[in-house]
Amino acid sequence: MGAILDYKCPCCCGPLQFDTDSQKMKCPYCDNEFDAETLKANDDILKEEKPDMMDWSSQPGNEWMQGELDGQKVYLCNSCGGQIICDDTTGATDCPYCGSPVVLVGQFAGDKRPDLIIPFKLDKEAAKAGFKQHLQKKRLLPKQFRKDSYIDEIKGVYVPFWLFGAKADAQAYYHATKVTCWSDSDYNYTKTSHFRLFRSGSLSFDRVPVDGSSKMADDLMESIEPYYAKDEVPFQTAYLSGYIADKYDVDSDASIGRANDRIKKSTLDQMATTATGYATVTPENASVQFKNSSVKYALYPVWLLTAKWNGEIYNFAMNGQTGKFVGNLPMDKGAYWRWTGLIALIATIIAFGVSWFLFLN
Repeated sequence: MGAILDYKCPCCCGPLQFDTDSQKMKCPYCDNEFDAETLKANDDILKEEKPDMMDWSSQPGNEWMQGELDGQKVYLCNSCGGQIICDDTTGATDCPYCGSPVVLVGQFAGDKRPDLIIPFKLDKEAAKAGFKQHLQKKRLLPKQFRKDSYIDEIKGVYVPFWLFGAKADAQAYYHATKVTCWSDSDYNYTKTSHFRLFRSGSLSFDRVPVDGSSKMADDLMESIEPYYAKDEVPFQTAYLSGYIADKYDVDSDASIGRANDRIKKSTLDQMATTATGYATVTPENASVQFKNSSVKYALYPVWLLTAKWNGEIYNFAMNGQTGKFVGNLPMDKGAYWRWTGLIALIATIIAFGVSWFLFLN
């Protein structure tokens, strides 16, 4: 029994039919037309499609040297279970994540030694100044909060990060559209043309960070990026003096998924910038293959601040290298409704003015 040959539309996957007027294959659903050479080229590309190969073979971190951990202690939070590391001169009496008391449990040992560290470039006073600056031009912030600056705790913490690097070869399909508008004396017309684009290329990534602490919200840590490699130095325990070092509880293998997602999204976004002249460009499917992948273990400096307001706890973070500051703030609901009402009033006045102008004309 003979095989059935079925041509699919590269844009919408509808069944293509030969159109005698245009002498091309035509899709009855999206009305795109394709000549034989275009379909053959698309088939050739499909045959060469590659699966994702996003593997990380290198192992980050090193073994601790003898005597290097002398004087380093581990504190255990009774509430959230967080483990934080500091020297025995640091007065760590509460958890920088949840504010609960912590207790000294013993010597820090048995984990990987970081490859790199960025020492703190900004001190506690800079963190306080960053908080003050963060409050500026926040129209919906309660006045009393702005006045009293309710900072309950400020702690300098070295946060564990896994740094992923690789050369990424990628192939991707995009669905693109072009929109044309025109009118005559009776109607306004809009024509939307659909296209299927193919792009391939290579990008190199170095030090894509993924935080290795489950207690740190990934979006919060990504919000205070970037960190700059110019200040990285080989790890030495001396840099921990006077600060807290968070002990990673998410290993590099468990962080690979997030690293892959960040690299793949960045690759697709970058390749999409080559598709110019279209109204929209949306990725459909893609594959990425890694070469020369590597993973390093680093400690990056973060100032964590905690503020309490009306029984709620607000957490803030500042990049200890660049000073970038992020965090949610309480909202004055009365001010919110006043601003919402004012904006609605202005919009109503504008709409009324436009309507009146059109009526007069």
